[in-house]
Amino acid sequence: MSRINESLDGELAKFAERRLEEEYPYLILGARYEKVREEGVVRSQAVQVAIGINREGRRCVLAVGLANRESTTSWREFLLALKQRGLRGVELTVSDDHAGLKQAIAEILPEAGWQRCYVHFLRNALDYLPRKAADDCLVELRWLYDRHDLEQARQDLAVWLQKWQGKYSKLCNWVEANGCLNVFGMAGNLLEAPFTGPAR
Repeated sequence: MSRINESLDGELAKFAERRLEEEYPYLILGARYEKVREEGVVRSQAVQVAIGINREGRRCVLAVGLANRESTTSWREFLLALKQRGLRGVELTVSDDHAGLKQAIAEILPEAGWQRCYVHFLRNALDYLPRKAADDCLVELRWLYDRHDLEQARQDLAVWLQKWQGKYSKLCNWVEANGCLNVFGMAGNLLEAPFTGPAR
């Protein structure tokens, strides 16, 4: 068993340290917490994940790392390590609204735009709806992300806001302040690539 583990450790090290040779205009970032055994003690740690999407629209896991918790510092170190391995050409980052992650992105990848993961966006939108709301409001909001250009998305968002403002004014105000359509600035087939973060 120890030989197998040693072999796996070597392969994992090669994967984690490999040079990133191509450009990844999309960078999806996220973390989930898992139980990790360290020196006989089980602790909860953040598993940070970076997924790149290349110019052909192909997804690739670029990095997986452990941190004691999500913070500006842990995300800054994670992103710096990616850049040291050759990460370049990032035009848009996708993540949840974690303040530390957003700050690290702004510091390490200032040239890249930021897009809130639409799964988290829709999940957060539920906070502004009555618990038993059962209509097409969120379904129509989710459809906005199926548009093919920024102008169409803006037009449909304006129609959505007008339709639901009277019934769900808090939700509409929140969407206006937080709805992020930066993904529509991407060109060509990259717009067709999924832009959700790693599942939690």
